[in-house]
Amino acid sequence: MFRKNIITLVFIIILLAVTGCSNSNSQGESKEQPAGKKVGTLQFIANGEDFIREGFISKDGWALTFDHVYVNLSEITAYQAEPPYDAHNGGEITAKEKVALAGSLTVDLAEGDEDAPPVLAGESQEAPIGHYNAISWKMTRAMDGPAKGYSLVIVGQAVKDDKTIDFVLKYETEYKYTGGDYVGDERKGVLQEGGTADIEMTFHFDHIFGDMETPADDELNTGALGFKPFADLANDGKFEVDMTTLKEKLSAEDYKMLVDVLPSLGHVGEGHCHVEVQ
Repeated sequence: MFRKNIITLVFIIILLAVTGCSNSNSQGESKEQPAGKKVGTLQFIANGEDFIREGFISKDGWALTFDHVYVNLSEITAYQAEPPYDAHNGGEITAKEKVALAGSLTVDLAEGDEDAPPVLAGESQEAPIGHYNAISWKMTRAMDGPAKGYSLVIVGQAVKDDKTIDFVLKYETEYKYTGGDYVGDERKGVLQEGGTADIEMTFHFDHIFGDMETPADDELNTGALGFKPFADLANDGKFEVDMTTLKEKLSAEDYKMLVDVLPSLGHVGEGHCHVEVQ
């Protein structure tokens, strides 16, 4: 009888051990970071560049300044990509580590004065150390706030000769951007233990309006709409339009140019992104 009880007890212990292993394996990707894993703070930056903070002159001579440039961002994720991501080929990122920001948020790229730093969209204080050499994000329609119903809202003023136009441009189209390593004067995304690094989502608004300081035959300007087609929509020195109105009011050629150029807003520094219209 005693031996039978011992055998039963051993069987129960083995069964519990097997069950415990099975439950542990089923957690998969949701398991906690190993104790003692080296981490730091990874910051996610949204940058409209000096074009937005300081203003600029469009390819057709309009001096543009911006009160607000609201961009609604979601599914922002940084990656330690291996192999490095090639935006020209597109596809999914293969990564050994990734860090994501939860939810969505609306940032104002024109926030602050001319000397203001780019906008901090969020951060993770428990990011695994390493080189974050890829990033993806979506521009999606905001559910509330100043950009409600739109992925991008541009509020500003345009001046040329004796004309001044107050304008609001609202875009509802949604995009997913996937980019590789930051291209610029400094290296970004290299996170050391206990340190802070940043990775950037860059937005090039000269792609829409062109840039007077760039040669007229440069690809930037030949592909940009300029501001005159928008200025022609003004009534009593102002206009507020969305894509539906623009489709009705712009010429077919100008509207197509705008639709074609909008996806190119998102960059990683000067690095191009793979873009998907959602």
